[in-house]
Amino acid sequence: MDLHSRQLTLGSGIMPSVGLGTFTFFGKHGSPDEMESAVGLAIDAGYRHFDCAWVYGTQGVVGRMLEKKINEGVIEREDVFITTKLWNTHHNPKLVLGELKESLNQLRTNYVDMFLMHYPTGQREMERCHQLGLTKNIGLSNFTIDQTKIIFDCCTIKPSNIQIEVTPYFLNERLVKFCIGRGMTVTSYCPLGSPTHPVRLAGEKGPLEDPVLMEMSKEKGKSVAQIILRFLIQYGTSVIPKSVTPSRIKENINVFDFELTEKEMQSIKSLNKNKRLYNEIRLKHHPEYPFDAPL
Repeated sequence: MDLHSRQLTLGSGIMPSVGLGTFTFFGKHGSPDEMESAVGLAIDAGYRHFDCAWVYGTQGVVGRMLEKKINEGVIEREDVFITTKLWNTHHNPKLVLGELKESLNQLRTNYVDMFLMHYPTGQREMERCHQLGLTKNIGLSNFTIDQTKIIFDCCTIKPSNIQIEVTPYFLNERLVKFCIGRGMTVTSYCPLGSPTHPVRLAGEKGPLEDPVLMEMSKEKGKSVAQIILRFLIQYGTSVIPKSVTPSRIKENINVFDFELTEKEMQSIKSLNKNKRLYNEIRLKHHPEYPFDAPL
């Protein structure tokens, strides 16, 4: 990967290195109107990558704003990279196509650019969606190395992307290296350490408050968030920070006018605590539970 690149190459097309996450802004994280406005602000700021999922409940407002910007001539559909995900309750092969079509309807488009399996807790019927032209790429999310190997051993269409938690405090190094080595792109979710996560609200500090990153921020004249996002891009991943705050939306994509030195990269890597935030304990007893795998 070119460290200065704004995009990653996939099996079909390209993925912008920075996207807007749309995970559950509603309630504590904003209203539908705020989410719709955030998508519009993001488009105006230069975002062309939007990370969605059926379970997020935000696809309707995302689709409405995308349609509005397309109708206004600000963007064309081909300019935008849209990801959605197959939820756990729809892994029955008879339900996969129906969920994707529902997502397409909500997003007001006739195809998505990436269709991921949200969790490794069921069977695959996603290749058919690709063959029907309803998605340009298929991929995985929250899979382990062993689970990913199984997919590669049995698939006809290889997954081109995996979406996993990666932050300066959780580098997920073995999985990142394995997937890149298999020719997959990697997308880091929760790249900023999820400042609104319950453990953060309870007082546990995250990478945005880390002294090393704060000092580097001063030296570079960039925000801590920009330092983290730049680090993860040079680490080899794309990133999908989420925000409804206009200034942060603009700030988060402005990470291509500077570079971290190898010394700075190593300094950030040394912050790794191998501590993930998202364990999905409710899935703990499922035989394919992915979060107990060796790091």
